[in-house]
Amino acid sequence: DDVVTRPDLLKRDFTADRPGVRFVGDITYLRTGEGWLYLATVIDLFNREVVGWSMAEHMRTELIGDALTMAHTHGRIESGALFHSDRGSQYTSDEYAKLAGRFGVRLSVGRTGVCWDNSVAESWFSMLKNEMYYRQSFATRRRARFAVMQYIEVFYNRRRLHSTLGYRTPAETRAAYYAQTATAA
Repeated sequence: DDVVTRPDLLKRDFTADRPGVRFVGDITYLRTGEGWLYLATVIDLFNREVVGWSMAEHMRTELIGDALTMAHTHGRIESGALFHSDRGSQYTSDEYAKLAGRFGVRLSVGRTGVCWDNSVAESWFSMLKNEMYYRQSFATRRRARFAVMQYIEVFYNRRRLHSTLGYRTPAETRAAYYAQTATAA
């Protein structure tokens, strides 16, 4: 069985020595006046940047596949990278394993029912909900999609400071890494 054979390769080591090599992801749901909106993310452990995300009215494997595809299309995933998630059926599906394989991504899953095995993804959703989602109501999925996109692309990746990153933003941390490697070369 696919679920049994997929190992936990991350083992709660939520660090990466460079961008594009270690990721976590998960799915959350957001209530709107029209019903649920589901959000899947891909977070780079190097700088906590959300490099891939997708929203839909369903939780099918396509939702998480679209988030991983976004990260890959934007050149944010190196071949051989590790992607870690919980054991949700979408993440343990053959369909997702095939997509990840096409991108050269190795898959890792935490233990069943142990949220700490994917705590970076879990805490990111908590942050999203506390800093944006719970502060307003969304009559439509379209409005919620726009607010989430704005939170990720305008605020979180570019303006939100992180103690983990020495009180820099994800974008500043990535830029500093590439500036340093360019200088070293």
